[in-house]
Amino acid sequence: MAKHTAGIHHITAFVRSAQATADFYAGVLGLRLVKKTINFDAPEVYHLYFGDEIGSPGTIITFFPWAHSRKGKIGGGQVGVTTYAVPEGALPFWAERLERLGVSFHRTERFGEQYLQLEDRDGLQLELVERMAGSLSNWSFGGIPADKAIKGFGGAVLYSTSPRETMRVLEQVMGLEKTAEEGDIIRFKATGDLGNLIDIKTSLQSYSAGGAGTVHHIAWRAQDDTDHEAWRQHVQASGLQPTPIVDRQYFNAIYFREPGGILFEIATDPPGFARDEEKDELGSRLMLPEWYEPRRAEIERNLEPFVVRELEEDKK
Repeated sequence: MAKHTAGIHHITAFVRSAQATADFYAGVLGLRLVKKTINFDAPEVYHLYFGDEIGSPGTIITFFPWAHSRKGKIGGGQVGVTTYAVPEGALPFWAERLERLGVSFHRTERFGEQYLQLEDRDGLQLELVERMAGSLSNWSFGGIPADKAIKGFGGAVLYSTSPRETMRVLEQVMGLEKTAEEGDIIRFKATGDLGNLIDIKTSLQSYSAGGAGTVHHIAWRAQDDTDHEAWRQHVQASGLQPTPIVDRQYFNAIYFREPGGILFEIATDPPGFARDEEKDELGSRLMLPEWYEPRRAEIERNLEPFVVRELEEDKK
C-alpha cells in the first residue's frame, strides 16, 4: 500500500532557557507561542510550541528547555538545518531585521534559491528562504507585518549516518519524490505546500550527540486517526519498528528510528491546539493533561517563569 505524507508536521529540539527561546522564536522570528505545556514523560521540563496563529501542521517548532542540558553536537542522525519559508520578496526585510537585532547570518544558495542561514541562542541551525507556496501568515508580532512573516516550514536538511538508507525511507516509506540533485545534496518533495521540501546530504556525517542546540525528532503529517493507524501498519510492513500510538493531547503520535539514525514521528493533524484553549488565549497559561492536574502546584514551582515579550529594539 503506497502512502504519501504531506510533509513536516513539527520539529522538536533541545534548548536551555525558556525565556531565551521565547525571546528568539517570538521576539526575533515573530512566531506565536501556541501551547505552553510540559514534557509528558518528564514533567519537570516545559514543552513549548511555536507556530502560526493557530499552530497549523507544517508551522510548529517545539522545545524542551532544560537549564542543565549539555551542549549538543549536530551531526549524523539528526535534522541538521530547519528551514523556514517567508513570502516572496521578504528576504531583504529579514536581512535588515537580523542585522538590526545583532543576529549573525550568512547568505547561501541552493537549487537556485537564496537563503539566510543563522543560529538560535543555543546553536540550532536555521535558514530562511522565499517561497511562493503556502498561505500567508495571519500573525503579526514585534514589528513583523503579516505580509513579511514566516509562513511555516520550508523543509529541513537531514544529516544521516546512512544517506542511501534514509533516502530509501523517504521515497519508499514516506512517499516523497526525488526532484533534484546538486553537489552532495539531494532534494525530495512531499505533497503539501509547507514543510514539503526535504534536502539530504549524501556525504557521510559524523555522529551527533543530543543536547541543547540539536533537534530531537522530525514529525511527519497524517490526515487523521484512521490514516495514522494505516501509517503505523505501513511503517511496520516496511521492516521498521514503530511504537504503539501515543496520545499527545494535541495529536496522536508514533515514533521510529530510520536506518540513518534520525528519529521520525508521524503525527495526526487533528485535534490541534484549540482543543483546550480558545484561539485568542493560545499559549497564555500552562496546560496540563488531566493526569497531571493534581500535581499542578508542584509542577509550576519547578518550572522557570518566562514571558513572551516584544524586544526592546522593536519598541523604538
